[in-house]
Amino acid sequence: MPTSPLRASLLAAALPVVLALAACSPPAESAPAGPPAELQRFYDQKLAFGSCDGYATSDADRELFAGNPAFQCARLEVPLNYDEPDGDTAKIAMLRVPARGESLGPLVLHAGGPGVPGMNFAATTAAALATSPVTERFDLIGFDTRGVGATTPAASCFTEEDYADPNAAFEFIVTDKKATAEDTRKIAEKCTTRSGGAKNLGALSSRDTARDMDIMRAALGQEKLNFFGHSYGTRIGALYAREFPRNVRAMVVDSAVDPHLAFADRRVASFAAFQKAFDAMAADCAAKPDCGLGQDPAAATRVYQEAVQPLATTPLTGSDGRKLSFRMVVDFTISALYDPIAWPFVTGGIGDVRKGNADTMLAIIDRLNSGSGATDNYLAASVTINCMDEERLTPEQAVEMRARLWQTAPFLDSGQGTDGARDTCEAWPVPAKPAHPFPERIEGLPPTLTISITNDTTTPHSGGISLAKTLGGSLLTADGWGHTIAASGKNPCINAAFADYLINLRTPAEGATCKLEPTTAK
Repeated sequence: MPTSPLRASLLAAALPVVLALAACSPPAESAPAGPPAELQRFYDQKLAFGSCDGYATSDADRELFAGNPAFQCARLEVPLNYDEPDGDTAKIAMLRVPARGESLGPLVLHAGGPGVPGMNFAATTAAALATSPVTERFDLIGFDTRGVGATTPAASCFTEEDYADPNAAFEFIVTDKKATAEDTRKIAEKCTTRSGGAKNLGALSSRDTARDMDIMRAALGQEKLNFFGHSYGTRIGALYAREFPRNVRAMVVDSAVDPHLAFADRRVASFAAFQKAFDAMAADCAAKPDCGLGQDPAAATRVYQEAVQPLATTPLTGSDGRKLSFRMVVDFTISALYDPIAWPFVTGGIGDVRKGNADTMLAIIDRLNSGSGATDNYLAASVTINCMDEERLTPEQAVEMRARLWQTAPFLDSGQGTDGARDTCEAWPVPAKPAHPFPERIEGLPPTLTISITNDTTTPHSGGISLAKTLGGSLLTADGWGHTIAASGKNPCINAAFADYLINLRTPAEGATCKLEPTTAK
């Protein structure tokens, strides 16, 4: 999943059609795995849920949490380093939204990212599923994962000036920047210093988060875990399933990260999907007389490049004196390709850029980027978690990867050549804890449910197929465009399958599909 400084909250436009459900008998119960003796004190802790005062770390969360008596918060203590259980600890911030009816227990949610705050996710999911049987029968549990939000220690890498700089680069592979070893060293130093040292950075891996969830399961008083994760949250679910298969009651993963693809191959697959979405956007736009990409879809990539590549060396100046850079336009385009509702903003903005007008694009970026900034550590957490999860690339491998990505998604090509591509994590002070490799099949799991959208840009449908096979569970295909769907509550077909599986452990029939209502995509 690409890292971008833009925090676009794009609407998922999808309404449903039909789904056939097949009742499946749950497997025979297996006893959950017990914890190692040295971790017993963490497993034995009791959570003290109470007021959420003091938990908000952003203006959005302060507004969301304020005065809502339904929200209850607590902190879970876990080892900072699982190899040193008697050493320093981390405190995982949690938010609970109690079930509206008779509860079947907690449903632990993971918001994705990496770096998206999970407490906020529980609150917004509760609102989106306000009339769903899921919120009727489950207590929703959201948590800020290691390094994120109100959890301590929290990741920090960038200053207010860094966030405000439109030309700041935080990723050195897909960019126009010709990075150096000094650039990667500076990022590593900033993250190390501002996050409290290398020992804290070394604790921010997804493998550690999966282990935290098992302590959370026990502290919530549950023998078996109910889990829902989307996007990057599917990686956390898969890691938990791999480590604790006997401790799962139900698991839903939506818009899956392919567990078998290494970093470079996964990025190439994702950018192939972005190019597919770009081409679909161009075809849709071409039918309109004022299309900013022109009336020939086959020429749209070239038209886009001709408009934005010059900005890599000469940013376009808006009427207020601000500069529109290549990086700003590309970051926005990637964000907008997630959902067809946003496509006209790209094509309209590019049309104005071609006329020498930066104001339209700057205004759109301002609107989508509102609410991000130094008080929100999403970007720092995303960088630090990815640096712990992924294989590190040499400069030569980074150059090769940039070439592969631009060949796969040529609309992103800056025209500046591939020299200067570097792995942001090249100078990281601690070794990675890669989330790979995965077994072809995880044994000992109960039936699971994977939901995958056919035209998902950032987690391609092939990844959903792959994860469903790895989990040995059911695949529910959502036919349409978008990224993640179950938590939105917008598709009755998805809603029904989601609730029936979680409550009754019934999985969809083989080949089951929900139709997402077309928006602007053809």
